[in-house]
Amino acid sequence: MAIVNVTPDSFSDGGVHDTVDAAVQHALACVEQGAAILDIGGESTRPGAVPVSPEEEQGRVLPVIRALAQKTEALISIDTYRANTARLALEAGAHIVNDVYGLRFDAAMAEVVAATGAGLVMMHTGRGREAEKLPDAVADQFSFFERQLSVAEQAGIKPDRIVLDPGFGFAKDRAEDFALMARFEELKDLAMPLLVGTSRKRFIGHVTGRDAAGERDVGTAATTVALRLAGASIFRVHNVAVNRDALRMADAILAAGREHAENVQ
Repeated sequence: MAIVNVTPDSFSDGGVHDTVDAAVQHALACVEQGAAILDIGGESTRPGAVPVSPEEEQGRVLPVIRALAQKTEALISIDTYRANTARLALEAGAHIVNDVYGLRFDAAMAEVVAATGAGLVMMHTGRGREAEKLPDAVADQFSFFERQLSVAEQAGIKPDRIVLDPGFGFAKDRAEDFALMARFEELKDLAMPLLVGTSRKRFIGHVTGRDAAGERDVGTAATTVALRLAGASIFRVHNVAVNRDALRMADAILAAGREHAENVQ
């Protein structure tokens, strides 16, 4: 999943692709590099970012989605927590809603997803849940997703349309992020596909000493390998080419492991 931020203030690439033409060309280049999904966002979710109006968000993303729907067969995802933006994006040609609030922000979001049959990325977040957040990072994942999957079920969203995202870096400190990585295999008990978004995050910069977000692709690729080996299915990244190579290596290791297991049997 390639990140296509049509924003002036995203933490890594703000202002780089903030015109329709620039965003479309970047997205198509990502497809050439191996992206299967294009995640289009019109509002930065970095800490301290200034919220934009729904109209401004829609003005940024809808022309990009319409153009890409005509130019590529890649799946298109709309990165939004607003139900109306999601609805308009799906009408414009998007296939997936990527909700960083996991159906908690806008009560109408579940209805939009259910009515359209769209795919849904449901992300774990601690924002707005401080009072109920559990001290164990993995236990909090299960608590959050069990409740939000119930919301999705009640709205009529089919389970096979849902992917879960543990929300690395979202309302989590470094200890929680690394606990999730170290214990990622436990999340397979949720019995749902798992998407991860570690790309260029601050905790990678902390470990590697890379202050500039654009210098964190090697560190990102290391997390990509580790999380693929632990069971992640989809990787939301800025640098598609580097992470595709990392995934090829991880998948070769997994294939060798399966071959060994079959031979032992």
